Amino acid sequence: MNKKLAIYPGTFDPVTNGHIDIIARALDIFDEVIVAVLVNGSKTPLFSTKERLSLIKESTASLKGVKAESYDGLLVDYLKSKNCNVVLRGLRVATDLDYEFQLATANNMMDTGIETVFLMTSANYTFLTSSVVRDAYSHGGRLPKFVPPAVHTALVDKFKK
Repeated sequence: MNKKLAIYPGTFDPVTNGHIDIIARALDIFDEVIVAVLVNGSKTPLFSTKERLSLIKESTASLKGVKAESYDGLLVDYLKSKNCNVVLRGLRVATDLDYEFQLATANNMMDTGIETVFLMTSANYTFLTSSVVRDAYSHGGRLPKFVPPAVHTALVDKFKK
């Protein structure tokens, strides 16, 4: 039997409980989820690729079937290298759909075999983004209910003044 695999791409800078929620719920549908951290030279992330991978691995350690890897270049090429045709994406609000639909359409135009599966975020995470988390912590705020414990610790350490 072939395993059902989905790839969940993103920057995950940092991974939040909203991301973890999507991953955990995806495991009800897929046998395996690869959390694929994008290495993007045009962005300067708060956490290095190695740190983001480590935080994802620690935060998903209790979830069977999750792997964390990094990639650069086109997502369609990464999918091919993994022999996978399913992209997993989370949607929080209606404005996410417009952007995600554009990405899904572009991916499908480059490879018609690619399918994008959207999961709606749980209601308590609809406002949550990595940007909101970074901004709060950078100004001395704390959101420990919305990030895994390892991420909370890493953010506090990163912004010690």
